Amino acid sequence: MDFVGILSQPETINPLRLTLKTLAVSGVLHLFGGVLIAYYLTSGKGVLRSAVDFLVTLPLVFPPIATGFILLMLLGRAGWLGRFAPMDIVFNFPGVVLASFVSGLPLMVKPVEAALKGDVRRLGEIAQVLGKSDWQTFWLVLLPNIRRNVTAGWFLALGRSLGEVGVTLMLGGNIIGKTNTLSLEIYNAVFSGEFDRAMVLAVIIGLFSLTIFAALKKLSAV
Repeated sequence: MDFVGILSQPETINPLRLTLKTLAVSGVLHLFGGVLIAYYLTSGKGVLRSAVDFLVTLPLVFPPIATGFILLMLLGRAGWLGRFAPMDIVFNFPGVVLASFVSGLPLMVKPVEAALKGDVRRLGEIAQVLGKSDWQTFWLVLLPNIRRNVTAGWFLALGRSLGEVGVTLMLGGNIIGKTNTLSLEIYNAVFSGEFDRAMVLAVIIGLFSLTIFAALKKLSAV
């Protein structure tokens, strides 16, 4: 197997470039959006918070292909939300990013939410007694004390996003040269009988996954 030759092919480079670009954008969204959502879920009770919690958790228990289909029906040009969207989300790069974000979001939110419900909550209460506002308490007291949980959740979200197939297939469409991520390209290579290329792509994803695993192990050992 010509590993270097296959790696240098445009059919391999383009999905790799798309995957890295997707992880960069969704990673930023996970880091900021996930932390803020977790804080929102722990800052009170109510029907709206329960609904948000349900929607965030849903990708963990609902089949990815079904989750992608629901989002497709919502965000497609004729969907309930798609007709009002300022851009074409489905079958474009934003759709791939959204699939990555939705898939990894529960793994970002849940560790941070659990940390905010733990012992650090007492520190927040003390800060508020001393006159700090909710946002000051969050940014200056809570967030610094849960940074390891935030980092662990972020790595888990990246790992889940890296291997996403079902939601991406529905929202991205697996368009060659446009929305075919590494995971989808493995499927394409196997489907077309290019097993050597599928192996190279699997090795690339495996190296990414091992890097994330090593980072999590190092984080847990600190």
